Amino acid sequence: MIEATSCGGVVIHRGKILALYKSYRNRYEGWVLPKGTVEKGETFEQTALREVKEEAGVRASIVKYIGKSQYNFTVPEDVVMKEVHWYLMIADNYHSKPQREEYFVDSGYYKFHEIYHLLRFSNEKHIVEQAYQEYLEMRSEGIWAKQQKYF
Repeated sequence: MIEATSCGGVVIHRGKILALYKSYRNRYEGWVLPKGTVEKGETFEQTALREVKEEAGVRASIVKYIGKSQYNFTVPEDVVMKEVHWYLMIADNYHSKPQREEYFVDSGYYKFHEIYHLLRFSNEKHIVEQAYQEYLEMRSEGIWAKQQKYF
């Protein structure tokens, strides 16, 4: 078994959540959250911010750690056990540009009920639920708007 660690972000701007549409050679299609593999010497936070920037072209800031998800998938030679650490993030605008080299063909910000139905994987739906609840609580306490520190 191969163990792998990734980090990603639930990026929110004005109540809408960022998602990417991936289309990989007719073998994989669906909406996902931005995430990717931790590189040597990187913290989880640095990885999450880098992946959001690379995959979606979005400059974001981490608000808080949300939690982790785990899943397994098969590659020709083995089974990969993937652990993904997720961060709630804030963006300063709606601009996004999908990374074509990684087979992302579309991106955008969607309302919670829209993204919940768009996302392909149940573990990402669960993370979005958690992140959106945190966002709503912070907004009701008047502290969401104070989170704007961009990297």
